Amino acid sequence: MSTHAAARNATPTRRDQILKEAARLFAERGFHGVGVDEIGAAVGISGPGIYRHFAGKDAMLAELLVGISGRLLAGGKRRVTEVSGPPEAVLDSLIEGHIDFALDDRPLITLHDRELDRLRDSDRKLVRQLQRQYVELWVEIVRKVYPGLAEADARAAVHAVFGLLNSTPHLGRPGALPGRAATAALLHRLARGAFAAATDSAQPAANSAQAATDSGHER
Repeated sequence: MSTHAAARNATPTRRDQILKEAARLFAERGFHGVGVDEIGAAVGISGPGIYRHFAGKDAMLAELLVGISGRLLAGGKRRVTEVSGPPEAVLDSLIEGHIDFALDDRPLITLHDRELDRLRDSDRKLVRQLQRQYVELWVEIVRKVYPGLAEADARAAVHAVFGLLNSTPHLGRPGALPGRAATAALLHRLARGAFAAATDSAQPAANSAQAATDSGHER
């Protein structure tokens, strides 16, 4: 069972419920379009009751964005450590973990895109730091799977795959998708295809260089 699957089956705490509804409402209406009273009503408590758990909306936003960045990194490290088999198996596991996030935490993707700049500097820097570590974790594995891929190209490919997987908020409402398993399988194929294409794109350049060398030898 994946980490996200285990989390889905766990009983959420009141704090978890507040964060989940805050993420949904912030994503739907924007950070400034949602009041504390609305978040409280969504979880069945009074607005002032929210302050027993959080100092305010800014604290919720910071915990949401710093929290998901930390969980992605921790989950990625765990998969790299625990998955046995060739690098391909590790890469597949990393892709599966990110797909779980992309399908289960779609509001957080929207929230990150729209509201990251609202975080105070220290929190925003922490998010970026965690994200960079997560990217480099992938880059290392991708280059083991595709050893001919230059580091800069591998990093660009990882960012491109994240963009692809994180497109889920634009795929329509969950009910409009072909089903979670089918969507996850499609996203997985697309991700592996993108990495393979990154490797293929380097081939013509290599062939051209070889052709130029051969041509030079013929003169």
